[in-house]
Amino acid sequence: MQLPLDDPRTGQLRRIHAALIGAFGRIIRPPDKRRSPEWTLVQGVIGAQTKTAISNASTDALLARYGSWDAVADVPLPELEAMLTAQSFPRVAAERLSACLNRIRDARGTVTLTHLSNLPTAEAMAWLETLPGVARKNSAGVMNASTFNREAMVIDGHHRRTMQRIGVVPEKADTAKTFDTLMPILPEEWSAADMDEHHLLLKKLGQRFCKPRSMDCANCPVLDDCRTGQQAISR
Repeated sequence: MQLPLDDPRTGQLRRIHAALIGAFGRIIRPPDKRRSPEWTLVQGVIGAQTKTAISNASTDALLARYGSWDAVADVPLPELEAMLTAQSFPRVAAERLSACLNRIRDARGTVTLTHLSNLPTAEAMAWLETLPGVARKNSAGVMNASTFNREAMVIDGHHRRTMQRIGVVPEKADTAKTFDTLMPILPEEWSAADMDEHHLLLKKLGQRFCKPRSMDCANCPVLDDCRTGQQAISR
């Protein structure tokens, strides 16, 4: 029996991954950098349009000051907002975080995500996306980048933009559509760690070569596989 052929985009993703490793080196998240699912959720909920390092520091500061996520859930909104002044939108971050933590506690009796370890990844992500402030990027982040280490591709703005310009996903695909397009065509040999690395590499690509308002196509490491880049240099 003849086996089905890979989607052409699968080979494209393999080549892009190899080219990015050649350009940026390996980006492998060590085990001690994988935080708890709860920490990862909080970091994602408060992190809208804020640099990762800042959101990481804010998340660590919350846990250091209050000692547990249940205690954070009880913090009055003005105090919580004051703790999140480094975030781009501290009031919104505080409101979303408080609502999210309290929704979890209402459902589970305490702020914990341990029950998700018993669920298939898609079901766990669907449950997370019922929480205030949690969309596809955050749910995938909890499953992939935390100690869960599940096979789910995290899609941020850089990742989505580069995939659109390269031509792997539709030009106007939102995060959920990008995720739904990419997951079935990922190389079958990729592990959860490979997906994490691929996301981090594409993030670097978006930050250095494929910026929102400017593109350095001539020097881009994935030019050979990029539809937009090929069009740009042929003009």
